[in-house]
Amino acid sequence: MRRTPSRRLSAVALLVTAALTPVTVTPAAAGPSVTAERPDTTDYPRHALGPELSHRLDRAIEEVRREADIPGLVVGLWMPGKGHYVRATGVADTATGRPMRRDVFVRIGSETKTFTVTALLKLVDDGRIGLDDPIAKYVKGVPNGRKITLRHLAEMRSGLFPYTSDPDFVHDLLSDPQRTFTPRQVLAYGFKHKNTFKPGKQFEYCNSNLVLLGLVIEKVTGKRLAEVIDKRVLRPAHLHHTVFPDNSEFPEPHPRGYTNQTLSGEVADATDWNPSWAWAAGAMISNLHDLRRWARVVATGTLLSPRTQAERLKMLPTGVPGTSYGLGIFESGGWIGHNGSIPGYETVTVYLPSKRATLVLMLNTDITSQGQEPSSLVARAITEIITPHHVYDRPIPR
Repeated sequence: MRRTPSRRLSAVALLVTAALTPVTVTPAAAGPSVTAERPDTTDYPRHALGPELSHRLDRAIEEVRREADIPGLVVGLWMPGKGHYVRATGVADTATGRPMRRDVFVRIGSETKTFTVTALLKLVDDGRIGLDDPIAKYVKGVPNGRKITLRHLAEMRSGLFPYTSDPDFVHDLLSDPQRTFTPRQVLAYGFKHKNTFKPGKQFEYCNSNLVLLGLVIEKVTGKRLAEVIDKRVLRPAHLHHTVFPDNSEFPEPHPRGYTNQTLSGEVADATDWNPSWAWAAGAMISNLHDLRRWARVVATGTLLSPRTQAERLKMLPTGVPGTSYGLGIFESGGWIGHNGSIPGYETVTVYLPSKRATLVLMLNTDITSQGQEPSSLVARAITEIITPHHVYDRPIPR
């Protein structure tokens, strides 16, 4: 049975949650307009992993796609010493039947968290902030802000109420998906509520945490978050096809995205919905080429000092069997990275250090199947075949 829109908006893979009592602060400026270079068009041999293994993957992926009613998806799998498998299947547009392509851009949802936290950790390396600084040092009006640290926020252990669980937020967003939200506005929805637990006591996925970290980055640098991520993260990582959109802008080519996160529960086209509500927690856009590169960069910490990367990878239990969470990054079955879900799209970008393997998935739906996110179903089916001792299995927590 599918969850109601309000439940789905607060799910672990989805984008944002934040809230705040009104304070006198200038709202964060919007990011730059979307510009992106043409995607990589390198031809990946279809059967680089070998015909038999590729055929097994073909069958498994198509079976999941049909059973989960996924319109279209792109799969990229790279395994040094064994080869790679890259495939686009299904349709990018259910109305026209336009086929899915490997070079599409998609909204990456909560994978944005890995970029925001990397930008934050760059400031840690610079000595400009400390992970154990209280959020109250940088942002006023946060409930229990003197006790909640930047570390608590990044590891999802702040105890702040998720703004995406606030009924008024759900109604306001779904009533007008084109609306522009500021970080302070979304935080206000959550700050109306009491904190759910004391800082550090347990794990609760909460997009409010990342919105606050975005505000910290802007406070310390004096620059817009999008500019900081571009200069400190995207350029050094050579990610030329990843963007932080200003509003509902979307580079071409991109598939249409389908969701049932609507007031009626009916399926809608969410392609051009404004992702501003997700901001530092889930507004970014990327493609297969860049996500492949990013998987290794974020998992191995090539942009950070070894000491700071070690802090990021201190994984703690989430309450979900097989999944632990560090600082804006998770581990599932040995795979390290993050998934993303935003109305209309889902992604997975993970790296398996023991095999130096990379897996990237891009889907044009976020509609659950049998209580599971479709991206998790696809990732599980692939890893059961290719890395049976390291199966990605990230169920939705109850």
